[in-house]
Amino acid sequence: MTEPNTSIAAPPARILVVDDEPQIRRFLDISLRAQGYAVETAPDGGSGLDALATRGADLVVLDLGLPDRDGQEILRELRGWSQVPVIVLTVRAGEAEKVAALDAGANDYVTKPFGVQELMARVRALLRTRATAGDAAPVFDDGDLRVDLARREVFLRGEPVQLARKEYALLALLVQHSGRVVTQPQMLRELWGQHHEHDTHYLRVLVGKLRQKLNDDPAAPRWIATEPGVGLRFIGEKAVS
Repeated sequence: MTEPNTSIAAPPARILVVDDEPQIRRFLDISLRAQGYAVETAPDGGSGLDALATRGADLVVLDLGLPDRDGQEILRELRGWSQVPVIVLTVRAGEAEKVAALDAGANDYVTKPFGVQELMARVRALLRTRATAGDAAPVFDDGDLRVDLARREVFLRGEPVQLARKEYALLALLVQHSGRVVTQPQMLRELWGQHHEHDTHYLRVLVGKLRQKLNDDPAAPRWIATEPGVGLRFIGEKAVS
């Protein structure tokens, strides 16, 4: 007699979309549901915060240009009690706005108008990162590059890579935030202290040395991608496990 299958499928990830434009809400609702996600939408910051507080979400897509309160303010308030991943949508293409959003706690950003495939890729990356955030073995390994954060070891195609202390610290910071943009001020604070947030030349030199040791071409990066004027993103295909 065949045993009944009693396994229960995991519930779909819940995504909250906060945007004041009805056409954007409808577009994202349809697109995200087509990918198998459960979706809730909110037309302003207040109702978005209420929805998150009462029903929760696995990821928030947040427009910065909201009618009741600025999206930056909503983001800071949200970060006071939730660490849910947040992708901000903005028509403000200026680098300062992007950096401010990331420093306020956003995990990523997409500039309007945006391609739906790009947004979906960023959604998947953040959900993967959240799913593995509590795992015990902090190792990135895509078959070519291996970064063992516990042992502080780096291998490139099986050969050990000798990194200076700050080179390793930068690589470890990027790997730990795989898929996320890490802003220049954040990297400078982490590596040199809060009084060096404007010393971007330090970072340029360090990134150049790290890329050289990893043979990572900045024009066609395999692991370390530059978000111009904003920061760096680790784009390895296999997330930290």
